Amino acid sequence: MSDRPYHHGDLRRAILAAALDVIAADGPSGLSLRDLARRAGVSHAAPAHHFRDRTGLLTAIAAEGHGLLAAALARSTDLRDAGARYVRFAREHPAHFQVMFSPELLRADDLELTTARGLSAAALTDTVTAAASGPEETDARLARMAVWSLAHGFATLLLGHNLDRLLGDENPEEVFRELPMTLFPRP
Repeated sequence: MSDRPYHHGDLRRAILAAALDVIAADGPSGLSLRDLARRAGVSHAAPAHHFRDRTGLLTAIAAEGHGLLAAALARSTDLRDAGARYVRFAREHPAHFQVMFSPELLRADDLELTTARGLSAAALTDTVTAAASGPEETDARLARMAVWSLAHGFATLLLGHNLDRLLGDENPEEVFRELPMTLFPRP
């Protein structure tokens, strides 16, 4: 048993922050509650009071990520802006992004997670619905899949450094905004 006290200013936030650092550097497989407790300067059992176990911690990270993504998407002005905001979110929150889309690491039935996922999905759906109600009829479900697929694929390639040579010094969000026009030029 450790001599370190359990009490910590905001242990939950400290553990989440340390976990995000570990995931960004080593991926989710590098995560250990015991190591996170050591980093936070608390007993090895202290994180379990907030997250129960590693899966609980990863689920909390995913829920937080979906909340952040929902907030970013809610400010979208159109589909291209929504996609660019998605890419920006992935760049600014790579550890969240990685965990959010790894269902095998999460408790799928967690209320906080399902609520946050619903918020991020609704934010994207609202943007797609607004765009689909324009002069050309668009299937909102297919449009949502297309926008999400394009933005998620781009973000995933970007985070994996697979686009470094192609992007050079260009801003990834601005490049993303041009992708739909390249794929589907107006006649």
